[in-house]
Amino acid sequence: MDEKYLQLFVDETSLTNQLVLGALLPEKIWTPLPHFFQTWLRNYTAGTLVYFITSFLWSFYVYFYKYNVYVPKDAIPSRKAMGLQIYVAMKAMPWYCLLPTISEYMVENGWTRCFSRISDVGWFSYALNLGFYLILVEFGIYWMHRELHDIKPLYKYLHATHHIYNKQNTLSPFAGLAFHPVDGILQAVPHVIALFLVPTHFTTHIGLLFIEAIWTANIHDCVDGKIWPVMGAGYHTIHHTTYRHNYGHYTVWMDWMFGTLRDPLEDEETKKM
Repeated sequence: MDEKYLQLFVDETSLTNQLVLGALLPEKIWTPLPHFFQTWLRNYTAGTLVYFITSFLWSFYVYFYKYNVYVPKDAIPSRKAMGLQIYVAMKAMPWYCLLPTISEYMVENGWTRCFSRISDVGWFSYALNLGFYLILVEFGIYWMHRELHDIKPLYKYLHATHHIYNKQNTLSPFAGLAFHPVDGILQAVPHVIALFLVPTHFTTHIGLLFIEAIWTANIHDCVDGKIWPVMGAGYHTIHHTTYRHNYGHYTVWMDWMFGTLRDPLEDEETKKM
């Protein structure tokens, strides 16, 4: 890529920094910072807002507005449990935000296969490549998550931080980002690896990273949406209680292919027998 085209990526991140930081922080705090640190601060600010707004609204809806409808009273997590999850997530958030910041830096320097405008490739190619991107991410996250369980030191020193929430009355949307920071980064790394393998729309990549925060909040609320083949909270709750099933991310396909799928409906029937 020539410098003129790479400047499109820099212009886009600069505009996003201006829109987010300019709306939320005094200019004297962020304008003197180098571009890389402005981008990190934008990711940190936006990531924190997405985490709190999504988790708070979803918790309010499920646990208070729809009290005892989706989740039995004895399965509603305590404020103490949710407070601990917030504490763990906030300790890790500055580190989580390094990953999208570094990925944006790599894109701006032409190290990836990203493109700036959908018109550069056309809508058909955009949709096709997005499909490949999502399959690679699904595959990568499945195996990263599975190895975080199977490799004992990785589980003991990293992933166990997340799995202290292993019952319905300890899981909540706030647990979605309550990871050891290295664990959280490792599980998002497939998003970055895919940039080197598949032509990817830059804005779409950044958007998908932030959708992760919304998705992880949703799958930790213990409410089974029953939308096949989505790997929703019903499947993920089983993962937190058995530790050996449902490692997948958005869909059930990888667990089905590699023999680790456990269906919530079958699980329910087994308990009744």
